Amino acid sequence: MIIRPYILKYLLLFILIQSCVFDTTEKIKPKIEFGFQIDNYTVSRDTIRSGDSFGEILINKKLSYPQIYKIVQTIKDSFDIRWLTAGKPYTILSTKDSLEQPLYFIYQPNKLNYVVIDFANFDSIVAYNKKKPFKIVRKTTSGSINSSLSETMDQQGLPWELINQLSDIYAWTIDFSRLQQGDRFKIIYNERYIEDTLLVGIKSIDAAYFAHNNEEIYAFHFITDSLKETPEFYDDNGNSLQRTFLRSPLRFSNISSRYNLKRRIAYYGNKVRPHKGTDFAAPAGTPIMATADGRVVKSSYTRGNGYYVKIQHSNKYSTQYLHMQKNGRIKKGTYVKQGDVIGRVGMTGNTSGPHVCYRFWRNNKQVDPFKQKLPPGKPVSNNLKSNFDHYILPLKAKLNNIK
Repeated sequence: MIIRPYILKYLLLFILIQSCVFDTTEKIKPKIEFGFQIDNYTVSRDTIRSGDSFGEILINKKLSYPQIYKIVQTIKDSFDIRWLTAGKPYTILSTKDSLEQPLYFIYQPNKLNYVVIDFANFDSIVAYNKKKPFKIVRKTTSGSINSSLSETMDQQGLPWELINQLSDIYAWTIDFSRLQQGDRFKIIYNERYIEDTLLVGIKSIDAAYFAHNNEEIYAFHFITDSLKETPEFYDDNGNSLQRTFLRSPLRFSNISSRYNLKRRIAYYGNKVRPHKGTDFAAPAGTPIMATADGRVVKSSYTRGNGYYVKIQHSNKYSTQYLHMQKNGRIKKGTYVKQGDVIGRVGMTGNTSGPHVCYRFWRNNKQVDPFKQKLPPGKPVSNNLKSNFDHYILPLKAKLNNIK
């Protein structure tokens, strides 16, 4: 049989079209969310509203009071339903049939974490915490100070979490209340993203650079002790940037009055009234941090000091924080670490505005903390120094190339 050319042409076209048809069921990936193949369930999403309760939410999903009571009692040691907060989202997965029997309650306290309450089987009810899978993206940024560190970084749209981390790194070596116009910084940091595009926070800073007061200060995150919770930063010579005391009990503030034994006050007829503390002005409610590790020996009130906290750091050093708000002060006898919040800025006692008066004792004598030579943290040990030098080499080159 002879196939005519035009018939052969259409036959070949038909075969080509058929070859392009494929089974889509093999290509479509199941949608996974919260660890579940979400298409297998009836999905209900909502937000906790003011006045909502766990029981009311599940009653509306046709669970009985005895069932809800059993769920609450079973999970109470792993998740307290009173932790549900207005404004936070939740998801209920139910059977995909006409009954729509609820099986899982999923609560999201933040963008990254979620809690699954599993009551698919009432004989094995359980609650557990999980994290959404996220990816780390390394980024760089830089800036030149035109007013303050926080304002400059905020104007560049940088997250406050990054601002706080940078200020923590240099808290021992730079007085942020005395930054100068033209001081500049560079940062290499890591952001966490879920679902590729949703930013859920700063994971860490790998390295930083700060030019201040004709000095260039590098900072490199280097782990010397895997059990230590707080990150350690060292300069390019391996010296610790940490000191035994923070320069300020507040993250961002202005010194409104310095330690001055010859201070004269017009209100008192220009008489000498020594000021043995350093006043840091800040809005009421600003967190006050312990400047060093120690134990709270006083958390009390006097007419002049207002509500205050005193911390004993060693036999040699102690610090005091005055004019706090009444609520939120840490209790006497508590052991605190450097940077822990011990109270909030207030206006209690003899004060005309919100601030914290920071007092510093050395050998039981009040002294100016800014004139003390405080011992630095430990440098990178000799047995890790070659590893450190090798580790910071590409980071330092990358910092230097940031414009």
